[in-house]
Amino acid sequence: MNLNERIYKKLLQVPRGQITTYGELSKSVGLKNGQRLVGKIMSNNPYPVIIPCHRVILSTGKIGGYAFGENVKTKMLSDEGIQIENGKIIDLKNKFYRF
Repeated sequence: MNLNERIYKKLLQVPRGQITTYGELSKSVGLKNGQRLVGKIMSNNPYPVIIPCHRVILSTGKIGGYAFGENVKTKMLSDEGIQIENGKIIDLKNKFYRF
């Protein structure tokens, strides 16, 4: 299984209504400081409807980018019960998924 597949498979574990960070996802597949690489892989996600890359955010709590735009990412997260204010996750601690 290549790195992209390992990352996508891990991301499938993040349940609806929870989020993870690029760094946490990176660590979960054995990459140290691989946040940028994970971001690049997420930006090339061939199955965004199936592989929930919208659930990956920045470690600062900001939602970060999304291939279909930040407004779409915000809407998708909001629809899953994630509260966002000024582009930042509210109650990050209780919505955070650790692998």
